[in-house]
Amino acid sequence: MKKEVLIGFAIGIFATLCGFFVYVEYVSELGFENTVAILKDWNLLGKMLAIGAIPNLFVFMIFIKKKQDSRAKGVLIATIFIAVATLVLKFL
Repeated sequence: MKKEVLIGFAIGIFATLCGFFVYVEYVSELGFENTVAILKDWNLLGKMLAIGAIPNLFVFMIFIKKKQDSRAKGVLIATIFIAVATLVLKFL
């Protein structure tokens, strides 16, 4: 069971990173590195990370539909982890 939660956590983090990458690549006209540097300068990195977590909703729903509750729990934990990271980045 713990293995399934870890798999769900890893998938949740990966989905967040993919969502962040896709959002930055398709919304920004600058390159990825330049956009991330600007986001750091303007203290917007946490907000973009939170937007990047949107794919976790779809992954969570897929795991619930397939009755893989332990993996869904891991995705939920990853989403909470991203929320805490966003909160920390906001105040740094």
